[in-house]
Amino acid sequence: MSSPSFLDGLLDAAGGRLAPPPWAVHEIQHRLVLLLNHVLMQEPEAMDRLRRQSGRVLEGRWRLFTIRLRATPAGLLDLAAAEAAPDLSLTVTDDNPLAVAQALLQGRKPAVRIAGDVQFAAEVNWLVDHVRWDLEEDLARLVGDAPAHALGQAARGMAAALRRFVPGAAPAAPAGPGTA
Repeated sequence: MSSPSFLDGLLDAAGGRLAPPPWAVHEIQHRLVLLLNHVLMQEPEAMDRLRRQSGRVLEGRWRLFTIRLRATPAGLLDLAAAEAAPDLSLTVTDDNPLAVAQALLQGRKPAVRIAGDVQFAAEVNWLVDHVRWDLEEDLARLVGDAPAHALGQAARGMAAALRRFVPGAAPAAPAGPGTA
């Protein structure tokens, strides 16, 4: 038996038994919405695009996990009611967590089945392609510029080292000016 099949079987067996309680899922989803909104607020174009989709519901699915998000008039996201009909459904089709992680480490999007409104899908795709979390900038607000830059460099170095061990991974981007 191959290790991915073994891992899939293990995750499937454990998934039903180790599913988090509903209150924990709800809390995690709320925290995710806060993070997404924090990132969106740093990109006015993203907020404008979401504002135009106000009231629309996006459903994301992967394995046992489902989240429904509603675009708000402010151009942000909020949790939609569980019974809200989605205007757009995105389902990650690869059930293997290692394959999904490998795609993300390679800078690729995982395979996704898309169903629903084409215009809304185009806007969500634009958000995925253009909005990035500047974690180093957020760290700088907490610990200062120099420590945040040092932590950012260390994280980029670890990510580059990890990419070298992932088969078929894209090579790490060359260091820019002023980086060691």
